[in-house]
Amino acid sequence: MAIDDQNDQDGYFGERVAATYDDPSGEMYQPSAIDPAVDFLADLAGDGRALEFAIGTGRVALPLAGRAVPVHGVDLSRAMVARLRAKPGGDAIGVTIGDFATTSVDGTFSVVYLVYNTIMNLTTQAEQVACFRNAAAHLEPGGCFVVEVVIPELRKLPAGQNVVPFHVSPTRWAFDVYDPATQATSSNYVEVVDGRGSYRSIPFRYVWPSELDLMAQLAGLRLRERWDGWTREPFTSDSARHVSVWEKPADAA
Repeated sequence: MAIDDQNDQDGYFGERVAATYDDPSGEMYQPSAIDPAVDFLADLAGDGRALEFAIGTGRVALPLAGRAVPVHGVDLSRAMVARLRAKPGGDAIGVTIGDFATTSVDGTFSVVYLVYNTIMNLTTQAEQVACFRNAAAHLEPGGCFVVEVVIPELRKLPAGQNVVPFHVSPTRWAFDVYDPATQATSSNYVEVVDGRGSYRSIPFRYVWPSELDLMAQLAGLRLRERWDGWTREPFTSDSARHVSVWEKPADAA
């Protein structure tokens, strides 16, 4: 069985992942998933600019730019950005290659956003704190930082168990491994194609809403709103994810 390690300068999202990342049949690529996110972000951006941390292949950035919102992106993976560039309109979106926790770009923005659990790709608390500070540094006064992320599924763990499967089929198995002591987790994928097996593991650090609020406070931001999702349904104790918006005070320097 082949084991896929980190892909050099592209991190865990190198050419092999980038080549199959866009799945038109996947739930995250359906209009029902993309349109509400774009509506939400366009409303926050108003007449201003948007900055996407981890822009990837442009799943959100391209339709947002199609709404006449100027979009710039930051991403570590050149392989993912190459897929963005190959799409219609992709060449018109500026992208800075680098770690979104620390990379700076010119100018300020009305909204900075980080979607689809990507805050967890930063695998230490210090990196996640740095991400909030980086977002705040790019926001104009009154601007907003938006994060979409899942709620850790620890309630699914019986005593003594640390694995939660989320896909099982005859040729593909996927499961998350949790360490509640460190908040370290990983998503693991086993696949069999033509009798050959492969295994891939991507590390994450799960994070709670209250912890994100404290990170925002350290960065000089304050919670403006939190929803169950992009359609602004109420966030409750049964929510599986949240979309949170932190605002930079209008009187901030």
